[in-house]
Amino acid sequence: MARVKRGVTKRARHNKVLKAAKGYVGRNSKTYKTAKHRLEHGLQFAYRDRRRKKRDYRGLWIQRINAGVRMFGMTYSRFINGLKKAGVDLDRKILSDLAVREPETFAGLVKQAQAAL
Repeated sequence: MARVKRGVTKRARHNKVLKAAKGYVGRNSKTYKTAKHRLEHGLQFAYRDRRRKKRDYRGLWIQRINAGVRMFGMTYSRFINGLKKAGVDLDRKILSDLAVREPETFAGLVKQAQAAL
């Protein structure tokens, strides 16, 4: 069996990690061991936060809808309940956009929800 030398493969793997760790502070971008550690953590955070971002946006949309509905003397939960009873099928992203950009259309939706309650 022939002897296998891994110098080229190892160097390529190290360079791949160091290239991905560019921009990290201090030794985190210069030495392989710390760069690999930081990179693994960074990828874990990226994975986690891709899911967290969706959660954060939904919370923002709910806050905007609540603020828009409060001007009409209603609460968020009653508004959503009224929309469901009225058969209006709009998601929170669209509702928050309407509350911010088109208040007159949003007012119509609030009146619809109040009528359904």
